[in-house]
Amino acid sequence: MIPSNHSRRDFLQMIGRSALALSLPGALLGQEKEPARPNVLFIAVDDLRPQLGCYGHGGIVSPNLDHLAADGVVFNRCYCQSPVCGASRASLLSGIRPTRDRHFIWDLHADRQWGAPLSLPKRFRQHGYQTVCNGKIYHYRDDGAGSWSRPAWRPGGDWVGRGYLLRDNQRIAAGANGIGPAYECADVPDSAYPDGVIAEQSISDLRRLTRRGEPFFLAAGFLKPHLPFVAPKRYWDLYDPEEIELAGNAFRPKEAPDAAIHNWGELRQYHGIPAEGPLPEEMARRLRHGYYACTSYTDAQIGRLLAEVEQLGLRDKTIVVLWGDHGWNLGEHTLWCKHCHFKTSLRAPLIVRVPGLTGGTKTDGLTEFVDIYPSLCELCDLPRPGHLEGRSFVPLLKEPEQIWKEAVYSRYYNGTSVRTERYCYTEWAREDGTMYARMLYDEKLDPQENVNIAERSENAGLVKQLSQALHKFRAGYVS
Repeated sequence: MIPSNHSRRDFLQMIGRSALALSLPGALLGQEKEPARPNVLFIAVDDLRPQLGCYGHGGIVSPNLDHLAADGVVFNRCYCQSPVCGASRASLLSGIRPTRDRHFIWDLHADRQWGAPLSLPKRFRQHGYQTVCNGKIYHYRDDGAGSWSRPAWRPGGDWVGRGYLLRDNQRIAAGANGIGPAYECADVPDSAYPDGVIAEQSISDLRRLTRRGEPFFLAAGFLKPHLPFVAPKRYWDLYDPEEIELAGNAFRPKEAPDAAIHNWGELRQYHGIPAEGPLPEEMARRLRHGYYACTSYTDAQIGRLLAEVEQLGLRDKTIVVLWGDHGWNLGEHTLWCKHCHFKTSLRAPLIVRVPGLTGGTKTDGLTEFVDIYPSLCELCDLPRPGHLEGRSFVPLLKEPEQIWKEAVYSRYYNGTSVRTERYCYTEWAREDGTMYARMLYDEKLDPQENVNIAERSENAGLVKQLSQALHKFRAGYVS
């Protein structure tokens, strides 16, 4: 049942109430009576694509993220290093780029691949910060040895398998290694599902850390909108299914190579999803509905956390960094999930709020996730480790319109991508370096990446130039 206009308005006011407080003016850095290092609230959202109001898109109800953006800086052109959660998170938290043999699989242990690197939170812990991890930050809870002041925490509750509460779904999941239907709509309170519990634990930790009086690095990793799309009914009710539009380019890009397309196996493992071929339109619409509901649910939990920052008087002492680990396909290019080199998978949200810096701005400067580690070091006046491969974007926070990086890079298995101000070029190469597929998109003329122009004769020089940039990237040379 879709709520009436009155009930919908009341609900939006309820979940946005905390966000409205975020528009209040705060003190500038340097006005505190006792100088202190800023805290860091580090918020990760699993599978969040930048389909948000603050990114210029309608459709998804996300008042808290939008109000955070109104007080911070929105990075319009931020890209992950790898379009899969384990690899993307390992690269971001270590500050190093993926290679053919490092940081490219979904269930990655960063410590096993690189011998417990000096992680971002570990750097903060070394310099006197209390470091706390709630929810999903690394893919595995026991990864990132030495990063946390106490063992990383993840929620427990009455759900079964991958978060199911409804009895029929629990029965299906119990017989399928925890995997049931791709979505669930249960009439339950927010705390019945994991993200509500993660918010409650993080609020409790905020209060505890405030009492300690020491600077903190609090990481809160929310699980939705990752599959399965399970969320309380009130968030499903925010949307009219008949008004949810399907992808406008649900077709394979013209001249796209086979290497660019996958069978979205992550989704197909769920109960009721066909093993091959396209989804029926009604199912596609239902999945998009579920993704939207889960995004709104997580947005509300983030709003609760940000409201607590305000209530505790921490706003002018706390840097907030919100990021999604990569994008997500909702039917674009025949694809669902991530795992590809299209913008729908590689582009991800990044919103940063820093006390004393002007908020409500956006930057089109090219940035990538390896830039987050050096940026936080600079913002908190910590020595930057020598192994970092990114570039601090602090200058962009101060002058969002300035010219920035010439290119950013991503990798996934045999494919590597370079994205410049105007173009995105991808090559797939065998282990011996032999290239077997490529694609090129003109982001100015073709922002949805619907026509591959890599094989057009007039682009031969451009392809050669971008290919050379990728060869330098593979060799470890990135300017």
